[in-house]
Amino acid sequence: MAKIAGNEHNSLLINERITSREVRLIGQDGQPIGIVPTTEAMEQAEAVGLDLVMISGESAPPVCKLLDYGKYKYELQKKKTESRKKQRTVDLKEVQLRPFIGENDLMIKCKAIRKFIEAGNKVKLVLRFRGRELTRKEFGHEVVRKVLDFCQEFAKEEAAPKLEGSVIITTLTKR
Repeated sequence: MAKIAGNEHNSLLINERITSREVRLIGQDGQPIGIVPTTEAMEQAEAVGLDLVMISGESAPPVCKLLDYGKYKYELQKKKTESRKKQRTVDLKEVQLRPFIGENDLMIKCKAIRKFIEAGNKVKLVLRFRGRELTRKEFGHEVVRKVLDFCQEFAKEEAAPKLEGSVIITTLTKR
């Protein structure tokens, strides 16, 4: 039987910490035993050398199970780490362009965008104007349009490209 230190914080109630008069008992094999007094359930747990663990306290009476508490905690921890491994975070990658970028340089940027999108990331496309380049905004919009045309088969834009100050910004996601 598991002994719990008094100052340790546990989300599950076990053995003597269960205060309800009756519990809905589930055996160690997973079969329901029925509604029994808590003292009787603790005696059954002690007889087989296991712990009485409250699985669900919301129901009336609360659901308790006969099991090895240390093993149960280990299984919960294992499931938690397994689910964390399966989670995929979507990163936001940024690709910066210039309004008068060369054709080959633009193709290299487009290939990088494709690689980012296929890896499951979002891509923030940023075209910056410097100095007098801002007077020729149409060149910037044309470069962004070329990139979007190249990427249309594997990516879609979340929002239309918009000019904010001296920058044109749009975000691309997987199609």
